Amino acid sequence: MIPGFIITWLTFPGVIVHEFGHQVLCRLTGTAVREVCYFRFGNPAGYVLHERPTSIWKQMLIGFGPLMVNSSAGFFLGLVATRHARDLDHPGVLGGILIWLAISVAMHSFPSTGDAKSLWQALWEGGSPVLARIVGTPLVGLIYLGALGSIFWLDLIYGMAVAWWGPRGLLG
Repeated sequence: MIPGFIITWLTFPGVIVHEFGHQVLCRLTGTAVREVCYFRFGNPAGYVLHERPTSIWKQMLIGFGPLMVNSSAGFFLGLVATRHARDLDHPGVLGGILIWLAISVAMHSFPSTGDAKSLWQALWEGGSPVLARIVGTPLVGLIYLGALGSIFWLDLIYGMAVAWWGPRGLLG
């Protein structure tokens, strides 16, 4: 087994894009950002501190921002990578870097357990509407399942599916 912090260091571009995804959704929802750390050698590897969103729905969007941003960026980078690395046996330096970049970005798409804790608190301590709790509670469960799945390389499998197999399937 490889310790998680080593994987995080090796895939640091994905952490940077993950935090950028939170920041983008903060801006789109009109939620003030207090502090951003895109990457550091510590736990957590990055973070975005923001004001409390004006609704639970905005909180959910901010929490799931990386899923949308990292998945899209990983897919786009994968499209570029497949143009430079059609032959996996000889992808070339640029193709290899693009493949690594695409997969590392896509594999950090899942919201973190910190995101799950924040969403859970907002759902159950903030007097959220029943519909938000009905929608949000299973989403928090899925975040924790994703974290558990990362023990079995689910995040890497997802990253490869989005960044490599997805664009290859699209391009035929």
